[in-house]
Amino acid sequence: MAATPIDPSHSAGNGSESSVDDEEIARFEAMADKWWDPEGDFKPLHRLNPVRVGYLRDKVTAHFGSDENAPTPFAGLRILDIGCGGGLLAEPMARLGAQVVGADAGEANIRVARLHAARAGLDIDYRHTTAEALAEAGEKFDVIVNMEVIEHVADVGVFLGACAALLASGGAMAISTLNRTPKSYVAAIIGAEYLLRWLPRGTHNWRKFVKPSELADALAHAGLRLSDIRGLEYNPFGQTWSLGRDTGVNYVGFAVHAGSEN
Repeated sequence: MAATPIDPSHSAGNGSESSVDDEEIARFEAMADKWWDPEGDFKPLHRLNPVRVGYLRDKVTAHFGSDENAPTPFAGLRILDIGCGGGLLAEPMARLGAQVVGADAGEANIRVARLHAARAGLDIDYRHTTAEALAEAGEKFDVIVNMEVIEHVADVGVFLGACAALLASGGAMAISTLNRTPKSYVAAIIGAEYLLRWLPRGTHNWRKFVKPSELADALAHAGLRLSDIRGLEYNPFGQTWSLGRDTGVNYVGFAVHAGSEN
């Protein structure tokens, strides 16, 4: 199961490079109508969402010195949910007070996200676009939420370079993905897709999973530092997720500018 290592030297900026993988986009667009079905193709993300939101709340409030117990602790922050899909993370962040931009390369995903937000009475700026296009337009964000995306892009270096360019001074980025280990192959491919059928077969390509060391190197090349990393651990008996030390399958991290003390 050899995989091609990430080349962290790739970076966005000349307008000719793209991190978009058309086959990956088509695969997720085909499932777009199922984003908000908690028992459908995105059931694992619905189960994982409370842990992801909790991690974001803890890390973002600590980074900006805001009150995590306030009703809207993200008030005043402009947050980009890159690869937002149907809006599973964008909506809770909007409820926490953030000005949210949700971006996705799949047009069908954006249509679903806009419709669901409208029904929920949430004002979220959803855009059918890419990180590279946003960076080229000069957009800036206090926080970038980059969850379960980098294992689906064509070029991790280009993608993270664009994300780094989108961060405002003092900003931060939260990233979650899958580690490229034998354990993740068994759990995320054989288990989740073939045995348990939590996800359609072919949802993930193990060779595109990213080791924490590779992520740290690519972030460093983009001028960012991985200041925190935690495992996302699944309990099959209670069918629950939690943060832990085991990064062998899923993990989440928090990246800041290289000179930041946070």
